[in-house]
Amino acid sequence: MRGKSRNPNLLLVDNCEGSCSRIVEEIGDVSKRHPLRVWLVVLLVLDLVGVRCWRHILFVVMCIQEKHWIGIESSKGVAMAAFGIRIMLLMAACLLPLSAEAMVRHYNFNVVLKNVTRLCSTKPIVTIDGKFPGPTIYASENDTVLVKVVNHVKYNISIHWHGVRQLRTGWADGPAYITQCPIQPGQTYVYNFTLTGQRGTLWWHAHILWLRATLHGAIVILPKLGVPYPFPKPNMEQVIILSEWWNSDTEAVINEALKSGLAPSVSDAHTINGHSGPIQGCASQEGFKLNVEPRLTYLLRIINAALNEELFFKIAGHELTVVEVDAVYTKPFKTDTIVIAPGQTTNVLLTTKHAIGNYLVAVSPFVDAPITVDNKTATATLHYSGTLGSTITTLTSIPPKNATPLATSFTNSLRSLNSKEYPAKVPLKIDHNLLFTVSLGINPCATCVNNSRLVADFNNVTFVTPKISLLQAHFLNIKGVFTDDFPGNPPRVYNFTGTQPSNLRTMKGTRVYRLAYNSTVELVLQDTGMITPENHPIHLHGFNVFVVGKGRGNFNPTKDPKKFNLVDPVERNTVGVPSGGWTAIRFRADNPGVWFMHCHLEIHTTWGLKMVFVVDNGKGRSESLLAPPNDLPKC
Repeated sequence: MRGKSRNPNLLLVDNCEGSCSRIVEEIGDVSKRHPLRVWLVVLLVLDLVGVRCWRHILFVVMCIQEKHWIGIESSKGVAMAAFGIRIMLLMAACLLPLSAEAMVRHYNFNVVLKNVTRLCSTKPIVTIDGKFPGPTIYASENDTVLVKVVNHVKYNISIHWHGVRQLRTGWADGPAYITQCPIQPGQTYVYNFTLTGQRGTLWWHAHILWLRATLHGAIVILPKLGVPYPFPKPNMEQVIILSEWWNSDTEAVINEALKSGLAPSVSDAHTINGHSGPIQGCASQEGFKLNVEPRLTYLLRIINAALNEELFFKIAGHELTVVEVDAVYTKPFKTDTIVIAPGQTTNVLLTTKHAIGNYLVAVSPFVDAPITVDNKTATATLHYSGTLGSTITTLTSIPPKNATPLATSFTNSLRSLNSKEYPAKVPLKIDHNLLFTVSLGINPCATCVNNSRLVADFNNVTFVTPKISLLQAHFLNIKGVFTDDFPGNPPRVYNFTGTQPSNLRTMKGTRVYRLAYNSTVELVLQDTGMITPENHPIHLHGFNVFVVGKGRGNFNPTKDPKKFNLVDPVERNTVGVPSGGWTAIRFRADNPGVWFMHCHLEIHTTWGLKMVFVVDNGKGRSESLLAPPNDLPKC
């Protein structure tokens, strides 16, 4: 990595590979010798090469967060003729990889501690290369990505590539003790996966302990070369990561909660790209600033990386057009407020319709259950260029935290694009009809406060994390690690959203549900009133699912399927189960391996609201799980 130049003319280059990056370096080298004409030559060269390499250059420039700096400084020097010959040769090389279907992209992730100051206090946090949020991974559809993760901290580490299908490459999925043993301190693991048939916004995060509080970042997958977006082409793009911040060490927070058997303390603030904006007790805390030009269209790639809270997002004086969720295109619709659960991503188009001004960006919690949440609002600023520093920021109203009609209206508006190019392939014939209750519970605990512990469960089964990877046990046929008797329906049937049983205890076990390759599944996720009804964002690894129906109260297997949307239901990897209601999903088990399903409220996952689907191999190599890599971590 080159050192950061003090010159204001800087081009930020990601560790994206390929000869187009070389072009940028050549431009930088020559500009040191002949600055007055270099930008004219740059434009000429880009025009000669055409849209393909120009787009690739834009791709490099977009990697702004990685800050592999190449300074472009002023000095005098060599003749432009020699420069032209060198550039043309490089441009010819640039065209070669662009004709290929896909590329291999390499990233290095060094897991290190970094002292970070937020809310007027400083603490060490776990990061990738000292960055919070972490670096963005940029790739194109069908590219192969190799990420070398080196663990320099005291914690065991694993990284999950949230939403990546991992077709036949479950070894790279990341959840600790599910598809791999964690990367121990001082050890290294290379995650190797291909983005087959995927494009859009996903994200990566730690998948062990509560480390994803600070160990997370975006994955931006561009369409294949020459394939346009199915919506108006944006002029610029911006990643927006929403998260939570604790002044205390998050590992200490959850460890204390587990010791007591009670719920953990809530976060101290929400953040937008790592910054909360001014809040009570720390008025000097700066917020993120999104600089924009008037009369342009911006694609905002919004990610909810929060541990435990669904969030509202809105921008004062502006309308947003939703065009994608969880890296799947949707039918566009306009809204002034989006709701986004932990684990979900939402892409929106923002048109800068004003000439000048500052406009508030607000992020606040959504919860319609009687539970404690961090009720602080994170703020950022949408800043139009040319706006004076003394200009007052235009404010916006904050939705009530229990604005259920607003949240429901948003989620009900989501529909798959279902075009010829991007069809909604909803399974119509179903092999497995499943019903899972989603509940909290209370189990005995001799050392806990009140001699009891809060737990969570699917179908009254609280998941017990094994000591070795379930995928290894499955692949190597190791006995005694798990059983394949997870119940497909609730062991006891009652009025799930009405009067609850007096016995709140759950069963415990490492139990999986087995599926044949290419079988189809309809799964109804039913919230219960056990302790309290609550929204649950449920994430299924290895698959996208279609949300074919949802409703309040108890699912009616006779009446409700008649109202299912089997034409253009929204397709995503993390689905919301409404408080006191149900959600029905369908998917095809076309990915052999061991696939985790869990609530993406981190506290519920910690309490045991998780289970595993095992998908057996199909026929032949193309329908079978690949062998484990040689550097797979050991327990």
